Amino acid sequence: MAHLAFDKEDFDAFKANDRPGPIHMLNLVKLHDTARYEDGTEVTGAEAYAAYGRESAPVFQRLGGRIVWRGKMEQMVIGPKDNEDWDLCFIAEYPSVQAFVDMLKDPDYRKAMVHRQVAVADSRLVRMQPADTGGTFGE
Repeated sequence: MAHLAFDKEDFDAFKANDRPGPIHMLNLVKLHDTARYEDGTEVTGAEAYAAYGRESAPVFQRLGGRIVWRGKMEQMVIGPKDNEDWDLCFIAEYPSVQAFVDMLKDPDYRKAMVHRQVAVADSRLVRMQPADTGGTFGE
């Protein structure tokens, strides 16, 4: 089963957890080989996602967002091997829950979303609270 959007219950819980400070959003994205727009235009999933990135970036940055980590998946060492091969892996930081909510409501961002919707075959979005790195795995 593909995971492509919030459901109302999860989004309401996300907004209700309005602790002070920044949030980190771990993004794992699997792209379609071919992205098909409603008008029949076809591009690669990577090209459509790149368009999403270009068009959403001004809103993301204006609201204080930034990419704090980006990497390329090489191998699933522990975990499911089926359908857990991610094309894009990154962590986006937002200064607050409200900044993330404001981004989703922004008309320019909503226009950019059409590219994400045709590009993404599956995704995971994990909200995290930033913490000091510590010296060991358990800290």
